[in-house]
Amino acid sequence: MTAPKSFSFHARCPNLPHDEDLSNAPPVNSREQAFKRIKAAIEPELILSAANALVANGDSLPLLRKLPDRSVSLVLTDPPYHATKKRNIYGDTAFAEDQHYLEWMAEYAVEWRRVLRSNGSLFCFCDSSMSGRLDVLFSKNFNVLSHVVWTKPNDPGFDGWKGKMKKEALRQWYPHSERILFAEPATEGNLFRSPFALFLRDVRKRAGLSMHQLTAKIGAHGKVNHGGAVSNWEDGRNTPSREQYEKMRKALMETGKVELMPPYEDVVRPFVMDASKEFTDVWTFPSVRPYKGKHPAEKPAAMLEHAIEATTFPGDIVLDCFGGGGSTALAALKLKRRTVSMEIEATWAAEIASRVEDATEADAPFLSPARNGNGHALPRINGNKARQLALFTVGK
Repeated sequence: MTAPKSFSFHARCPNLPHDEDLSNAPPVNSREQAFKRIKAAIEPELILSAANALVANGDSLPLLRKLPDRSVSLVLTDPPYHATKKRNIYGDTAFAEDQHYLEWMAEYAVEWRRVLRSNGSLFCFCDSSMSGRLDVLFSKNFNVLSHVVWTKPNDPGFDGWKGKMKKEALRQWYPHSERILFAEPATEGNLFRSPFALFLRDVRKRAGLSMHQLTAKIGAHGKVNHGGAVSNWEDGRNTPSREQYEKMRKALMETGKVELMPPYEDVVRPFVMDASKEFTDVWTFPSVRPYKGKHPAEKPAAMLEHAIEATTFPGDIVLDCFGGGGSTALAALKLKRRTVSMEIEATWAAEIASRVEDATEADAPFLSPARNGNGHALPRINGNKARQLALFTVGK
């Protein structure tokens, strides 16, 4: 593990001009502005551009390379599995060797890490036979948090090959499940490679407080103050609640050395869960039954909504590099998230555009979470404060 880097404004904000006047600019964490930058970057390939939805037709890897850094909150995508070798799924038979497929996926992993916000998330669907190798590959750029097992329970008569095949002919357990790798962006400099941990350590030092002092100010310790919750947060073991973060924000700003702190939604990775939902890493959403116009790799809307709702805030940007029939885009819009879909097949790209156009949410104005958390827009900020806020929000 490399030694922690010093806290450098220009290292973290290489694209922000030294003396740009930001006095009349919106907050630098604005999802609205990020969405506009994405639109401008891929405009030649867009076949649909709505207030909250973009659909691009083309090879997603070069398209992905055009996207701005740290502009997306969630990558939820379903690339070709390679191992299944289905000829009706574009790209599923494109690679003769596993290694060639993995090298191709490695290029995506690098770009996904680049375009994700530091508190973003990744869901990548894959075949069970490839999930272990993809985990190792992704671990160079991400903390792989879960191997979700999607078991696809179906009613009798709708089990496809599971019901038809001869069980006595099996030479291994029948591969009825699929995998979904769930990951967060990784960064060096702390025990668990957590971007939030690095942010907290840097801003605490900027404020001139020790871990013990900050812990005492927010009361996040037991009978004896050994650094308490702040120590765990800076190791990347866990993250503060919204209430704890607000206490910490107040304590840091009271030092007079930190003029501005980013909102909770810009630094803490969202994960919203309760006992009424699929909270384990085994998901039991039924497969999509055949219907006219069904994409051969279509995933259930309820499962996509579950993933999006748990890991994003309203107004966030959800990216799908393998758009298929547009299920991810529709799920995102239903939950009032912005969506960017990329699809290489012109017929399916047009189908996504048509389905998105029919979604009433496509043109309804969405607010960024930092703006609508309390029902009010963030105040305008002067240039110096804007640059200081950028230092915290853009991440590594």
